[in-house]
Amino acid sequence: MRVLVLLFLLSGMAQAEGGRAGDFDYYVLALSWSPTWCALEGDARNSPQCDAAKDHGWVLHGLWPQYHRGWPSHCQTTKRPPSRGMTAAMADIMGTSGLAWYQWKKHGSCTGLSAAAYFTLSRKAYDTVNRPDVFRKLQKPITLPASVVEQAFLKANPGWTPDMLTITCREGRIQEARLCLSKDLAPVPCGRDTVRDCTLKNALFAPIR
Repeated sequence: MRVLVLLFLLSGMAQAEGGRAGDFDYYVLALSWSPTWCALEGDARNSPQCDAAKDHGWVLHGLWPQYHRGWPSHCQTTKRPPSRGMTAAMADIMGTSGLAWYQWKKHGSCTGLSAAAYFTLSRKAYDTVNRPDVFRKLQKPITLPASVVEQAFLKANPGWTPDMLTITCREGRIQEARLCLSKDLAPVPCGRDTVRDCTLKNALFAPIR
């Protein structure tokens, strides 16, 4: 029994690495709550994303090709890598050019798109989401059920259903909102690998700096 479990885990890991560019089922649009990332990682790195003058709330973590079970990553592609200008141009919604480069390398390479087309599509996907205004109005840290964040996104985006969105937590904090999209960027139900809602009833939600 243990051998079967180990083989299953190893096969899942193998599926998550590599893959043929352009061969996937749908996208996951991941939006990170910047104050959470800054508190857990960014401040220690002195990341420019965490500068209060940037006023970052929900930033684009990435647009990820996904299978119905598993996901491709670090695909071999004939497309040229992005220029510094391309990645720098994404910093306004991604926080840093370094994240944009990493997302291309890990996920964009699997889309079958050129770097320019991938970033254009990523920005378009980001712009299609209505990010709830209520979270920008916070003046101090609060605790709340993660389900409240999900409901706020559903209310701000009529036509979405709960199976199209998942909220994740990290170290007791609200971390990300992840929306599942078709290749045409229409909201679609998420696969089982993606729907892993945070069940915390008292997740920390820090205000924008």
